[in-house]
Amino acid sequence: MDLINLAEEEEKKIRALLIGAPKTDISELKGLVKTLEYEILRCLELVRMEQNPVYGIGKGKAEEIAALAKELNAEIIIFDFELSPRKQRNWEKLTKIPVIDRQEVILRIFASRAQTKEAVLQVQLAQLEYARPRLAHSYGDMARQRGGNFGSKGSGETQLELDIRKIREKIIQLKKELAQVVRDRETQRKRREKIPLPTCALAGYTNAGKSSLLNALTGADVFVEDKLFATLDPTTRKLQLKSSIKTSEREKGFGANILLTDTVGFISNLPHSLVNAFKSTLEEAQRANLILLVLDASDEKAEFQYNTVTKVLEEIGADKTPKIIVLNKIDKLAENPALLAKMSGLFPEAVKISAKTHEGFEELSARICDELLGNELPYIIPMEKQNLLAEARKTGIIIEENWLDDGIHIKIKGGELKKNPRLSALLAPYGENPEEAAGVEKEKSGFKKKFGSDW
Repeated sequence: MDLINLAEEEEKKIRALLIGAPKTDISELKGLVKTLEYEILRCLELVRMEQNPVYGIGKGKAEEIAALAKELNAEIIIFDFELSPRKQRNWEKLTKIPVIDRQEVILRIFASRAQTKEAVLQVQLAQLEYARPRLAHSYGDMARQRGGNFGSKGSGETQLELDIRKIREKIIQLKKELAQVVRDRETQRKRREKIPLPTCALAGYTNAGKSSLLNALTGADVFVEDKLFATLDPTTRKLQLKSSIKTSEREKGFGANILLTDTVGFISNLPHSLVNAFKSTLEEAQRANLILLVLDASDEKAEFQYNTVTKVLEEIGADKTPKIIVLNKIDKLAENPALLAKMSGLFPEAVKISAKTHEGFEELSARICDELLGNELPYIIPMEKQNLLAEARKTGIIIEENWLDDGIHIKIKGGELKKNPRLSALLAPYGENPEEAAGVEKEKSGFKKKFGSDW
């Protein structure tokens, strides 16, 4: 019987009372709390905030919230704004239950989602740095809600000091481990950059459908769930831009390739500790040649989410990177033409797609080609120069290839070819633009001296 009761206790959802700031939308906090699988008892929006050093609001209102929590039998109170360690301790003394803020909610979600070694280390570091000034308030009879956090074995000044020292030592250890992981990641990135493929990053608000889009475009198996922050780790896959390919039967399926990377979702008021913690996945957006800014077209708050994402991109130095706005989930707007018209008006240059039905994928691929690879340049390569064709293939920028009697007819994206002056010089004599061939003749002779005349 005891085992049955224990199992029921483990499966029981934590009952939460949510408190929002004045004139703010608490729906995002509700989504975060649901992602933690807590039971939301009630959402209360404050009318005003006071500069009160004890609770942050008036004592009378604080006592009213404490009484409401007791009446609802709440097991935790969650505020949609940051609480200082001192205020957090005062609230817990008043209510006799755990009280946390939005930042701790996000930390808990990240801790449950992290998969790779780097992500786990980053989350642990962010948790410890957040917990260190709040350690004292975790001492008490709160084991179930806090999962046996620091201090659950006993209280007292000596034990507190010991735990603070342990946290400090653990932070130093984690930073050393992270530094090694970062060095390994940089080595992997350098190897990847040796492959002359343009890079494209998926960025957007959490739960906008980025991972679903990556899976649909590339056939990847990234974890997808209709929850906030379903995936945290950056995933890179090769994407063949099939919509721009017109190949002969001999070379069926050949086309321009890019590297597509899924990144962590953004959210308003994302804690700076987490921005720093997930610097690696955000760097993918910073270093990319193109960003696909994915928005949920079925969400009325798409404009607000767009502004949030662009703000974060600006903070990490990715605001100058070329972008394509992608309105995802348009399949949900089939019966809501008014919302579709609104989104079209807000984002007239956006590509409308559905990761679920693959609608709009051809247009998206064509736009990616135009942004990343530039205009198409035609060339006719003699049959005896097939080694030059092989050189061009390695770059992944051939978008059309046909083997005819007079030679091998190919089309290459000129924008990407400009990044490879050696290949540009070698191909120049076989282009259909005489001015282009003449313009690179001097450069070509230099390459012959450097690389030999086998070409």
